[in-house]
Order: sequence, then structure tokens, then C-alpha cells
Amino acid sequence: MTLDSTDRRLLQLLQTDAQATAQALGDRLNLSASQTGRRRQRLEEEGIVTGYRAALDPERVGLTVEAFIQITMATHTQKNAADFVRLTHRRSEIVTAWTLTGDADYLLRVFVRDLSALNALVQDVLLPHPAVNRVQSQIVMDRIKLDAPLPVLDV
Repeated sequence: MTLDSTDRRLLQLLQTDAQATAQALGDRLNLSASQTGRRRQRLEEEGIVTGYRAALDPERVGLTVEAFIQITMATHTQKNAADFVRLTHRRSEIVTAWTLTGDADYLLRVFVRDLSALNALVQDVLLPHPAVNRVQSQIVMDRIKLDAPLPVLDV
């Protein structure tokens, strides 16, 4: 799918306010609400817009510790990898998981209520996993830039 400059502007607007009405978006794009709505629907159907969700303040919902955890696997079999990936999906405190190049095999972003909960996750869940060799965690001191909109560049 080819994105024109209006599609790109619409994508930027949706990333900053996904609840904006077609009329409000159209006003910003100099389009009618129906034109804007059709463009939005096309972007969703094409899989460029993959969903909408509310952003929560972690501390206000009782999650005072954010951490990144690097996992180095002891063995690299398909079964161990699949078991570990399933573990990441079962644990709600693991909000994002990536596979990596370099020294670590996985990087996890976690939110927990306190340091005791982080310790339990590391000691009781991650380290005992049969494929895990090493766990290294970094606790976030301050979030200076939140998840920002993706740059929608002209290609």
C-alpha cells in the first residue's frame, strides 16, 4: 500500500489522539469527515493501524517499579525458545518482550508493584526456567520520554 502525505499526517494525528472524531481529524487535514473516515478505515484494514488502547499511569494503578530484564539462554533449542515465549505471554507483569542480537537473547520490559515483586519474578519465575542461563535487570529510575509516536516518514 502506498501512503500519500495525507495518510502520513492522519497517522501522526491518530498516534497522538486515537479518540479524535473523523470530523476533528478532517478539520486538521482539510478533508470532510467521510473522506477522513474512509482513509482511517483503509489504514486499519491494511494493517497499518493495528489497534487502539488507553495509556495508563503505572503508579496510579499500583505499579511503582519498571524494569528491563535481559535474558541469556543456556540452550538454544526450538522447544526451550517456545517454552520461554509462552512464559512471557502468561506473565502479566511482562508487558513487552523482544528477541535481540548481541549478548542477551531476550529483553523484557516489566512493571511490578515493588522491588519484592521484581525479586519474586526474577528468582521464582525467570531463573528457574530450564533454558535460562543468566538474568540481568535494570530498574528504571525516571521515565524521561514516554513511548512516542512512530515517525511516519516520506519514503
